[in-house]
Amino acid sequence: MKSTTLLFVACLLGMQSVFAGGLLTNANQSAQYIRMLSRNASTDLDAVYFNPAGVMEMQNGFHFGFHSQTLYQTRTITTTAPLNNQEFIGELEVPVFPSAFAVYKKDKLAFSLGFGPNAGGGSVVFDEGIPSFEGRIAQMATGYGMLADVFSAASGGQIPGVTGYDSDIAFEGQSVFWGFQLGMSTKVNEMVSVYGGVRVLPSVNTYSGTIANIQAITAAGAMPASQYQGMVKPVLDGLIGTLNTTQNNLKTAIGVGALDGDAAIEDPQLLQVLGMLGSDASTYGEAVGVLEATEGQLAQLNNSNLLDQELDTKQKGTGFTPIFGVNISPNDRLNIGAKYEFQTVLKLTNETKVDDTGLFPDKAETRTDIPAILMVGLDYKLTSKLSSSVSFNNYFDKGVNWGRTMSGDERVIEDNLWEVSLGVQYDFSDRFALSAGAMQSTTGVSEQYQSDFSYSNSSNSFAAGLQWKATKQLTLDAGVLYTTYTDEDKAFPTYTETYDKENIAIAIGLQYSLFK
Repeated sequence: MKSTTLLFVACLLGMQSVFAGGLLTNANQSAQYIRMLSRNASTDLDAVYFNPAGVMEMQNGFHFGFHSQTLYQTRTITTTAPLNNQEFIGELEVPVFPSAFAVYKKDKLAFSLGFGPNAGGGSVVFDEGIPSFEGRIAQMATGYGMLADVFSAASGGQIPGVTGYDSDIAFEGQSVFWGFQLGMSTKVNEMVSVYGGVRVLPSVNTYSGTIANIQAITAAGAMPASQYQGMVKPVLDGLIGTLNTTQNNLKTAIGVGALDGDAAIEDPQLLQVLGMLGSDASTYGEAVGVLEATEGQLAQLNNSNLLDQELDTKQKGTGFTPIFGVNISPNDRLNIGAKYEFQTVLKLTNETKVDDTGLFPDKAETRTDIPAILMVGLDYKLTSKLSSSVSFNNYFDKGVNWGRTMSGDERVIEDNLWEVSLGVQYDFSDRFALSAGAMQSTTGVSEQYQSDFSYSNSSNSFAAGLQWKATKQLTLDAGVLYTTYTDEDKAFPTYTETYDKENIAIAIGLQYSLFK
């Protein structure tokens, strides 16, 4: 299959998390996270996202910072299906993945602002397409190929048999949900602080592309598939009509008792038709089922859209996420943070210019809710120079409707996705520190949920980086993060697909403080 580029062919693919986090949520919101992974008890500036009540442990004054990440991801899909390609590799590159934070803290009160791409934020390029798109074209070729003898006999040998296929596919999609977070923190007492806030999520998905030059490869050479479809349509129309009449006659005969549905077939003409279809049905009841199924398959083949197709659409919507947090500091060595984000109700509306696929009707609405999240963390200073951190995240995926599979069934979530991470930091001096971290993420989706356009894998991540306090007011953080994923398999009736990913992230962040 001679495909050009395929980028995010289905809406759910575009809305997957780009990197770390849940099915939709991007948790990689700071350079400190990239160098350490465990930040849920942070009392630094990135606490605005990870532990917003923890900003009360900062010094009085203005604090603001900017972070940028460069992300690389490889998605690999392999299949045992009889396609021209058995491996499909998607490359994602996000040169700039920005986030920013600001805090004003005065004694027992603090106001904070946060910004970052909370979901989406990148584009994946599949140079060879994905299995489901090639599979649709392959089914066309297989269907016509199986009927080669029928077409030849009906046309006196003028219609050649189909032996393969070819096409050009070009799709582009981008998805980003920007998060603007505003909130207030306050001290309840010397140990306890609380936070309340909201995140506004203006969200946009864009999709454009074409399916063009679909070719039927025949013994006589290649020709446009739509041309071949026109040649065989009269033959298929006649065959569909014959199947319809035959199955209706059988149903009527069985219904009035003229035939026993469990009786062995004795009609030579019926046996001939079944043989032509490659069926081994032996009873009249089985024959009805075969004829009915075959008629539907032929009708689908006869009505397949094999012309060039174009798509140009945009989806827009805005969601709101209430957020509450608490921070507990029993002493100078221990800090505990917790945050709960409520489920984000998000409805996207199509603004469609062209849609030959029929997937994105203009003005149609799609629910794309983001799951609620519970984040809990603990920081503990083992010595004056060595500190440790543990974090736990639970994404309440089971409470969200994740849409439907290609067959129309609701996608199944068996358990919530959860993550546990450990980070350590060693301060070589008052100005310089090194850190490292590890995280294990366990997905809760079922095998039925997985598909080549949207899949979730359990993973292990490893991080390392540094912090440099250039002055009392200016701090630089830098880190690198690598994630490896567990292969996930999905069994189909006649073949198996395997889904894999791996990620690399490089981040740098600057923080500046004006003390009062």
